[in-house]
Amino acid sequence: MADARAEILARVRVALRDRPEPAPVPREYASTREYPDVTGLAAERIADYRAEVRRATEAGLPGAIAETLRRRGVRTVVTPPGLPREWHAGDVRWLTDEPPLTVDELDAADGVLTGCAVTIAETGTIVLDGGPGQGRRALTLVPDYHLCVVRARQIVATVPEGLARLEPTRPLTFVSGPSATSDIELSRVEGVHGPRTLDVLLIG
Repeated sequence: MADARAEILARVRVALRDRPEPAPVPREYASTREYPDVTGLAAERIADYRAEVRRATEAGLPGAIAETLRRRGVRTVVTPPGLPREWHAGDVRWLTDEPPLTVDELDAADGVLTGCAVTIAETGTIVLDGGPGQGRRALTLVPDYHLCVVRARQIVATVPEGLARLEPTRPLTFVSGPSATSDIELSRVEGVHGPRTLDVLLIG
């Protein structure tokens, strides 16, 4: 088999020897783009995925969290280790994943509150890397509701910029809107393999 393969390739090379060499293919591409309002672009693209985006200030963040949870009717919220204590706002029951909660406890909770590692404006993608305030992957896949806080300094324009900020050996979760899938007739079903509802608070 190896001899037959070598013979075929040799014949191809002979047949092509009078052809000009192909032009070199450029391997460099733009890794960033300039936008007048990258935060506004992120808000627009995240909302395109049927997530709800609200703006808030750093000082007003606890109040925005409390109001968002109240409006959604959330009563029990899971939080990862490292989440700022001042984010525990509102008349809800707070469960910290330390020691780790069981799958049943996560499933019984109404939702989860986290921060993020990076947000990519062009694709409306929020990236979690399991760091402080984000927690293990199960926290944002089992509960039916996810409230995520994104700061302006965590937003980049493009995918290459986002990847450059991430450590590839960490457990990365890319979130583009609520969990959803479509069948062959394009009937959209949400909440299949993660939260069916995503709210985002943009700070700054």
